[in-house]
Amino acid sequence: MKLNLRALGRLALGTAVLLAGPAWAQDDRPNIVLIVADDLGYSDLGSFGSEIATPNLDALAADGVQLTNFHVGPTCSPTRSMLMSGTDNHVAGLGSMAEEILEEQRGHPGYEGYLNERVMSFPQALRDAGYHTYMTGKWHLGGKEGQRPNARGFEKSFANLGAGAHFFDQTGLLEMFAKANYTQDDVPVDLPADFGYATDIFTDRMLDYIASGDDAPFFAYLAYTTPHWPLQAPDADIALFKGKYDEGYEATRAARLARMADMDLIPAGTTQNLAPDLWPHWEELSEEQRAIEARKMEVYAAMVHNLDQNVGRLVASLKEDGEYENTVFVFFSDNGAEGSLPDSIQGGKNRIWIEENFDNSLENMGRQGSYFGYGPSWASVSQTPFRMVKGHVYEGGIRAPAFITMPGSQGREGRSDAFAHVSDIAPTLLDIAGAEEPREFGGIALAGATGYSLLPWLQGNGEIPRPQDQPVCTELFGRLSVWKDSWKLVHENSPWGTGNYELFNLKNDLPEANDLAAAEPAKLAELQQDWADCQSRFGIYWNAGLAPQMVYGNDAEYLFPRPHVRN
Repeated sequence: MKLNLRALGRLALGTAVLLAGPAWAQDDRPNIVLIVADDLGYSDLGSFGSEIATPNLDALAADGVQLTNFHVGPTCSPTRSMLMSGTDNHVAGLGSMAEEILEEQRGHPGYEGYLNERVMSFPQALRDAGYHTYMTGKWHLGGKEGQRPNARGFEKSFANLGAGAHFFDQTGLLEMFAKANYTQDDVPVDLPADFGYATDIFTDRMLDYIASGDDAPFFAYLAYTTPHWPLQAPDADIALFKGKYDEGYEATRAARLARMADMDLIPAGTTQNLAPDLWPHWEELSEEQRAIEARKMEVYAAMVHNLDQNVGRLVASLKEDGEYENTVFVFFSDNGAEGSLPDSIQGGKNRIWIEENFDNSLENMGRQGSYFGYGPSWASVSQTPFRMVKGHVYEGGIRAPAFITMPGSQGREGRSDAFAHVSDIAPTLLDIAGAEEPREFGGIALAGATGYSLLPWLQGNGEIPRPQDQPVCTELFGRLSVWKDSWKLVHENSPWGTGNYELFNLKNDLPEANDLAAAEPAKLAELQQDWADCQSRFGIYWNAGLAPQMVYGNDAEYLFPRPHVRN
């Protein structure tokens, strides 16, 4: 155990001083732990209605404020660019994912495919303010020299530079990236043969980093790759869920809906909008197919449970070292649950590589050497009660489970259904640390953050975390949405949407089932103007005919040996 001078000092001063003013005194600034899960569904934590046991995350959420209306980008790297910069992904360099930039978008500012030099990386500001800054896990914001974690403000890092990887070895995510790229302090490294399990290792490294520090506060960014496919988990964790999903999609969804209503997370009677109805229903599957599908969800649940156990290890260590009571915790998922299967990537080319190189037999599913995802039917369960999944701008793609817990349970507690956004995290953490937002980087003037600091609200000032009448625009793969005071404009390509503008009032329509575009022409025009303003303000390259290259969700033909098509 390290000698904790800061903890001893706090015992003498008392914890009430922590929230006495708009910021902490220099000597009492809290540690910050930021945990981001990868593709975790909205209802996959116990505190958000899941049957999966997540006691450690649930306890953290109970000690803070649970954000039930927290929004992110439709996919991972755009969200992470907004997290780091505090502004729109089209400004930060991830107007589209690096792997999916269209030819029409190349060369446009904001479509560089990495966290560009025109925006801040808030860890650098924290480091400049005297914080130790540590990062483990998924980066996905640029792999070249000068784009890696240490170059953007992290003192120490152990990072998977790409979109993801296998959990027991260094196998990459796709055939084109067959070997995952890891770095330690921005230097490329190879994993040892006895690597272990990635979620455990990311936690181990972070604990080592924290233990190596002195009495200065630290910022710890744990960017877990769990539960992104390939779905893999230790046998002992998988065994905990054996048989738990044998009743299938509909039964699991119904139980979650009932549980969420009992917890007052959703209004009683809320149903889920499952349009378009393209994917198999449980009763339509053969016995063999049901066994495969149940196993997929068992492994997924094991990954979520394992993530929770690792968070528990981190919390236990902080308590042992006397740091827990002076630590801010922020948790969220980077997008909606992943409905796209690895088989379907690159128009199905990845499927051949999987069949030739991996063992997806029922007995081996979830172990080293297997490679699969759980598909759109289970992903829609993870996104209960919302419409669609990752890659889409309906709520199922961009509403994520989240919470913020302040030191010593002195901050706001309970639950908030007020809108908050991933771009708010950087301003909030800078405010907590008493750090200045940087105005230039390498001699280049920086675009300022557009998110809002939530700290005044977290300290009990005001009824809402950020202005609810300010429009928030989201665009990726040609799909767009504009949120404003619970009204939402959507434009999604067919068959997921109408291929035209839709309008929803989320106050009484969480599933986005009732299109009000025809009934509310004035509100439709207002949000369309807000969208035009966003395009101009953030330099968004878009037109209604911009076709997505990555068709998230259309995986019916890859689910089973014979294509399944619903009438």
